[in-house]
Amino acid sequence: MLNFKVLEELETNPKLLNAISNFKYKVIKGKVKVLLNTNLKFIEPTIYEISSPITLTIYEYKINEISNRPFYIKEHKNKYNLTEIVSILKKF
Repeated sequence: MLNFKVLEELETNPKLLNAISNFKYKVIKGKVKVLLNTNLKFIEPTIYEISSPITLTIYEYKINEISNRPFYIKEHKNKYNLTEIVSILKKF
């Protein structure tokens, strides 16, 4: 059986929460886990599920050095940065 240990709970993004404050939404906090007896790390993203007036699922990944686009919109199947996310949300 695989055993995981949670190393870190990821915080929500206050700027994104401010941008979606007019929508009906639910937030699921992300986690950084490690598989015990190995050095394999798994990152679960922070999920922002917007249900009204539009349906969007925004994943926020922990920032890495390669990409400066930590957000992914499931319905658009594309990566975005914070300013692009805010401009998309302002349209609605």
